Amino acid sequence: MGKGVKAAVIGSVFAVMVGGAGYGAFNIVSALNDDGGSGGSEVKSGPPSGDEVKETSEKFFAAWEEGASASAAEYTNNNAAARTLLDAYTGDAHITDIRITPGAARKTTVPFTVKAKVSYQGDSKPLTYKSSLTVVRGLTTGKALVDWKPSVIHPELRTAEDTLVTSQSATPPIEAVDRDGKVLTKDKYPSLGPILDALRAKYGEKAGGTPGVELFVRHNGDGSPDTPLLTLSEGEAGKLETTISASAQAAAETAVKKYAESSVVAVRPTTGEVLAVANNRKDGWNAAFEGAAPPGSTMKIVTSAMLIDNGVTSMNGPAPCPDDAVWQGQTFRNLKNMAPNEGATLTNSFMRSCNTAFIKLIDEKPLTDESLTTEAQTRFGLGRDNWKTGITSVDGSVPAESGPDRAANAIGQGKVTMNPLNMASVTATAITGDFRQPYLVSPKLDGRKLATAKGLPYATASQLKQMMRLTATQGTAAPVMRGLGGDIGAKTGSAEVDGVETSNSWFTGFRDDVAAAAMSENGGHGVDAAGPIVKAVLAAGG
Repeated sequence: MGKGVKAAVIGSVFAVMVGGAGYGAFNIVSALNDDGGSGGSEVKSGPPSGDEVKETSEKFFAAWEEGASASAAEYTNNNAAARTLLDAYTGDAHITDIRITPGAARKTTVPFTVKAKVSYQGDSKPLTYKSSLTVVRGLTTGKALVDWKPSVIHPELRTAEDTLVTSQSATPPIEAVDRDGKVLTKDKYPSLGPILDALRAKYGEKAGGTPGVELFVRHNGDGSPDTPLLTLSEGEAGKLETTISASAQAAAETAVKKYAESSVVAVRPTTGEVLAVANNRKDGWNAAFEGAAPPGSTMKIVTSAMLIDNGVTSMNGPAPCPDDAVWQGQTFRNLKNMAPNEGATLTNSFMRSCNTAFIKLIDEKPLTDESLTTEAQTRFGLGRDNWKTGITSVDGSVPAESGPDRAANAIGQGKVTMNPLNMASVTATAITGDFRQPYLVSPKLDGRKLATAKGLPYATASQLKQMMRLTATQGTAAPVMRGLGGDIGAKTGSAEVDGVETSNSWFTGFRDDVAAAAMSENGGHGVDAAGPIVKAVLAAGG
């Protein structure tokens, strides 16, 4: 369950690079692999041939099956790291009777199936899983070598610090249940896997269970909870009640599968309970709770609240929308083909997501460099690093900025960062007027104190809710929200990513007493990817 972070725009990050030393580290480790130079003999170059791929992978598999860690490691481009993990495979993990069946090679990549047995203190269970390896050319000797990554040994090994261990569990297992008592399992709700592991690590003992014996991934590098892979002897599971709605969770998981690198969160605005959290990410990271990336125009909910609360304008007050706006030497423009409207109201500019309208208003008195930060912290509970959801989460960042970043922050670029959890909470606060910190497990279980904030004046919340309603029925969100019944509202957003042609897609909305927000990396406009995800979750209800 490694965490990831992919570098995103303007000083923000959304995921952490994971994996082993890999091909790029070959120069450092080549000497360990007897690849330090051939003394003048001709060195092969170019991709390994099919015969080389077959020969190298077969020799690696044969040594691995025999438990000959040193020999197997010699066929990789990171001898030391490979040997350490292969030693742990048969040692700390107690895996024996290894049989590896390769599949048909795809160029230089060989998929394979491992069948083995895990035995520990009289308990024994069969182990079966699939993985793959890639054969590369050694840079100096030209030898064909296995490109070393921990995931070669097991796909759940994602960082160089990860290892396999079989022993008594560090914490008892849990039987997590949804708000209605339905059991939540990794098999039925795969996106909950890392979250269930985190809940077990934190609440396993409090839930009253007893530990069993398991094969698991121990994450030594980042403090992540162990990832169970195989249970040899059952412990007694303690029951853990969560706020999840099984129906909303199922809808969320189905929705994010349609869009790569996507995350979504749904909350109940009147309570703060998290109804669903789902991620579709290659790195397996809970970006829905832990991400930090510019939220694009969804941030205009908070900016609009700032403008209204400070008396700058109101939903029916002026917010002219010119073609461009200059702030301290930087020119800001609207989306292509947006017609200017010098007589626009705040509602009209919000509905159409006009950037220049918000840029033109942020220097009005009494606004200062700190005004947006103050609004976010004191009204919406953001950016104080004090949310206690039950698992690791990030509560956004809205730093006070001068210069061009002050303007960029107002439209969700600059140095503002959020995640779907934060934006679902923003919508919940906007439509109720009350900030209720989102949570996944009741604070009554462990006595933790939830974060608090002032919330919004009734008049401000009423205006924001109506502006979001109109955006969902007549504005940029209408194409997505069409067909949903009940009281609905939304805000679209897209965030430009430095060096990437396609923007990140953001969308947040509400339907009755459910608020949801989604983000899809490189998903385009809000209605292109994040919007359909949110609609699917809202349609499922809570």
